[in-house]
Parts: sequence; C-alpha cells; structure tokens
Amino acid sequence: MAWLNVCRSVDLKETGLGVRFCVRQEEGFVVRYRGVVRAYYNRCPHRGLELDWQAGKFFDERGETLVCSVHGARYDPALGHCLGGPCRGLALQSLMCVEKDGLVFVDEGVL
Repeated sequence: MAWLNVCRSVDLKETGLGVRFCVRQEEGFVVRYRGVVRAYYNRCPHRGLELDWQAGKFFDERGETLVCSVHGARYDPALGHCLGGPCRGLALQSLMCVEKDGLVFVDEGVL
C-alpha cells in the first residue's frame, strides 16, 4: 500500500473540523469521531456534490452526524451510512486510514 500523509493527529479534534485532501484525483476528508479517525471521499452519493458547506465543516451542530450541505442528508460518522434524507440506503465511500507517530495517513492505492 502507498500511504498519503494528510495531517497531524492533533489537527483532528473530536467531532471538530475535518481536513480535506486530494487522493486518486478526487477530494477526500478525515474527521475524528469517538476517538477514531475516519476517512471518506468528499462526495454525497445522492448528487456527487461535496458535503462541507465551509472547508472542513462536516459535522452537524451537535457533532452527532456528518451532513451534506446541499440537501441536508445525514450520515453516521462511524460507518458512512445515510441516516436520513434523499440518500437513504446509500453510504459515503470510505477510505482506509491509519494514525501513526502523530500523523494521519490515507491509503492512496488504486481502487
């Protein structure tokens, strides 16, 4: 596997701002939820649009779900499954990520 260094571990606060990055010629993002770093493509499965309405703003106000800025679909931060909205039954596409030596890496291998 080839690993892309996307940020420092301290850059990801629990349910705080996410960090955007480019991988496989697409936009992705990482967030911290329940102490674990999660990585997804920054693409809503409903219309293919980016989720964040401001750079890095992926969580709702309470830090409970990831929210699509365009139509308000809500996603489980742990698994990416749609919890409500026009994407019901769909999920965000996850990326493999690891945290090591104070850094966050995403697998940039070919799909």
